[in-house]
Amino acid sequence: MEYKEELRQKANELPLRPGVYIMKNAQGRVIYVGKSKALRNRVSQYFQSGTGHNEKTRRMVASVRSFEYVLTNSEIEALALENKLIKLHEPRYNIRLKDGKSYPYIAIAKEPGQWATVKVTRSRKKDGAKYFGPYSGVKTAYAILETAQRIFGLPACKHRFPRDIGKVRPCIYMQMKQCAAPCTGEMSEEEYQKILERVVFFLRGNMGETKRQLSEQMLFAAEHLQFEAAALYRDRIKALERLSDKQQVVGASGEELDVISLYEDEQSACLAVMYIRDGIIFDSEYLPVSSETILDSDAVCALLCELYTRREDVPSEICIGYPLAAEESETIVEYLKTLGHKTKLHIPQRGTKKQLCDLARDNAAQHAARAQQEEHRDLRGLIRLSALLGLEALPERIEAIDISNYGKEEITAGVVCFEKGVPKKSDYRLFKLRDQAQQDDYQAMCKALERRMARREEWRLPDLLLLDGGKGHVHAVKELLSSINIDLPVFGMVKDDFHKTRALTDGEHEISIAGDQAAFLLVYKIQEEVHRFAFGATSKGKRKTLKRSMLEEIPGIGAQKAKLLLAMPGGLAGIKQASKEELAAIKGVSRKDAQAVYRYFHEQEEQEKK
Repeated sequence: MEYKEELRQKANELPLRPGVYIMKNAQGRVIYVGKSKALRNRVSQYFQSGTGHNEKTRRMVASVRSFEYVLTNSEIEALALENKLIKLHEPRYNIRLKDGKSYPYIAIAKEPGQWATVKVTRSRKKDGAKYFGPYSGVKTAYAILETAQRIFGLPACKHRFPRDIGKVRPCIYMQMKQCAAPCTGEMSEEEYQKILERVVFFLRGNMGETKRQLSEQMLFAAEHLQFEAAALYRDRIKALERLSDKQQVVGASGEELDVISLYEDEQSACLAVMYIRDGIIFDSEYLPVSSETILDSDAVCALLCELYTRREDVPSEICIGYPLAAEESETIVEYLKTLGHKTKLHIPQRGTKKQLCDLARDNAAQHAARAQQEEHRDLRGLIRLSALLGLEALPERIEAIDISNYGKEEITAGVVCFEKGVPKKSDYRLFKLRDQAQQDDYQAMCKALERRMARREEWRLPDLLLLDGGKGHVHAVKELLSSINIDLPVFGMVKDDFHKTRALTDGEHEISIAGDQAAFLLVYKIQEEVHRFAFGATSKGKRKTLKRSMLEEIPGIGAQKAKLLLAMPGGLAGIKQASKEELAAIKGVSRKDAQAVYRYFHEQEEQEKK
């Protein structure tokens, strides 16, 4: 074909310099991004006849209609640019991690004038805070944080110190000796800082040393007949052991390394990462890989660099159960140096570390098999749903919309997206309608869909649109789509008395799905997800406005003053109990405003008594 010869010729004219190449299909969409220290050699290989590529690479090359390239000064720069472009374009044939925003961290953050707090967060910012993780899941992050709170007496409340010292009562956790209780005012900031230093030491994976220190403190207390203190240290050791019991011991005390292995067969693949700290598998994560993803040493190299770009805790040794070339290993090590991490890369051939790589690979194989089973189940649901609805093609992309509202104040349309039966959260959208739709469900849904369809150039149309509603909703939406010349299958999810979908409707007839388990489970999953997404957004918005709107009913109190008032200890309850003098002491609130607020709540109390 002419275009292949053109691509071959263009590739042969590339410079022998480091850089990144970007493969595009006939529609101009980026389908693969790669890097090389000699672009001409690497890119020309794709278009040479008789090259021994695997099946996935051959499919990718067959889809290429053009390519672009960017020169860099070094292979390290090329690697960094490759990672950025993969995150930007999400190419079909590249392996990639899920969005960093969805990974939980434990953060130690300090606001001006306040003592530092320790919390779980999904957003990592450049705000001077210390971040630990990311962890494989929220459950793991909270288990570690709760253990730290119990061991070191960290406050688990949302109070800020020294702001709230003396303004709140010590809670039951102080009585249980599980909180150092800074709220009492008996602790200095220096003492609190020492606690945080021990927390940092623990979060870096020093569980064995933490246990040793606690054991020494317990024995010292017992020898000095301080039995209550000894019991407290004993309980803290047990809390640490409960966390350790969930984690497998695989190495010697003090040993720190990451173990990475890749499992691949004809149908599936999975990357496994085990984070070993103090000889224990502190955390692990598994990344199922799409059947279309190209897996080679370049892909693994890029993935490892992306993995460690988002981690602060990088050990001195990384073991990889994958045959990387020596120069690729060196590239990774040099890249990590640019991030401030000094580590060595090891591909063990025998011994304990080889066994750890094999263990990681076995776990990856199990996760790959599980992911394959789920994919088959989802595919079966799509096939059955397609047959029941009489669709011409398999609905690989399904979107569903639901309207949730609290009167006229908070009307929200939630749109969720499922690709191949799996939620694609990056394509979820919320549309705030407020009182535009005047509580008319049909009108609200049409307004939201009109806004969604206006973005069809950047956000492709679904193969099937499901509405949380019945025949009336379907008719209204079909009329809207017809007016803007969009033709796609639309069905309403008809619910039973328990608010669960029992059938689908095309606006004229109902199609029962109750007798088809695969189709029913798929629709049920979609209906639950769109309801959760839309209702969650509405209730969150309502919670933000309920307290403030009550204060804004008071003459002279607007949104800004309501915010100032709610910042006082105790929130709305504290405002109700506060005296006029305490209210007037709030910066930005005048004495006249304080009297109005006080009168508002206390007049209500008098009326309630009557």
